[in-house]
Amino acid sequence: MTTASPATIGPRALRWQLRRNAAARVWSRFKANRLGLAGLIALLLFATIALAAPLLADASELRASQAVGPILGPPSAEYPLGTDDLGRSVLTVLIYGSRVPLVVGVAATIISMVIGTLVGIASGLLDGWVGALLFRLTEWFLVVPFLPLALVLATLLGGSLFSLIVVIGITGWASTALLIRSQTLSVRERPFIERARVLGAGRWHLMVRHVVPNVLPLVFANTTLTVAGSVLAETTLAFLGFGDPTKVSWGTMLNSAFDNGAVTLGAWWFLIPPGVCVVLVVLAFTLVGQALEDIVNPRLQETA
Repeated sequence: MTTASPATIGPRALRWQLRRNAAARVWSRFKANRLGLAGLIALLLFATIALAAPLLADASELRASQAVGPILGPPSAEYPLGTDDLGRSVLTVLIYGSRVPLVVGVAATIISMVIGTLVGIASGLLDGWVGALLFRLTEWFLVVPFLPLALVLATLLGGSLFSLIVVIGITGWASTALLIRSQTLSVRERPFIERARVLGAGRWHLMVRHVVPNVLPLVFANTTLTVAGSVLAETTLAFLGFGDPTKVSWGTMLNSAFDNGAVTLGAWWFLIPPGVCVVLVVLAFTLVGQALEDIVNPRLQETA
């Protein structure tokens, strides 16, 4: 099989070929990272469980009126992970509870990444008071403790799923903005940016054609790390009672376990499984993010 030369294919086909080759190289390097690959497999497993929840367990069992099990019953053949404070199967609640952390984590991360990327590029590319103001705003969000600010916003917006996404999204963009700003400042000093300026390129052209393509790989690598933080933030808010009361999640399970004396009664089956799931999901996203970061920024490997 022969490979078409650049002279025999069009510019658009050549660009797609180069992108496919780059993607193949990234995947090849990613597969070589065993921890990153293990994290990806774990994420695919949790995502499959969340999507296939109706096939794995009956959603009607989540209603308290349908619960027929004993209160805080230990694991048995009928209830492999025991029952909760309402007599529901912990396994069923655990399966359906995987949906909210993943949905909130991904949706909130999209908001954070969009805000952080735009603010980071703008503060790094714009001179004068606009760039300085955006940088000071980023610093302010970095120094303000996340939890008190998130609790205030969650109280004002209410405990709906949409409110959780908005709260986590608008409070978690600052670290991304600082990272993207640093990369933008590095890119704007490169020779091709100076050549584009000499040729009359404006700021919009520089941003779209030169800055954004050079910061996007870093954005993608940082996304998975940000999802890990968003999942942990959702669990924390739900555990503190600021989650959506109409939805089950691992955070609301932990909240119910503590409120109903699972610790003092020794009902470990109600407390440990959701905590382990949170740790595994956060760890999986972190491993994938670190693997992608090693690929995007090889200098990290040189200094490690």
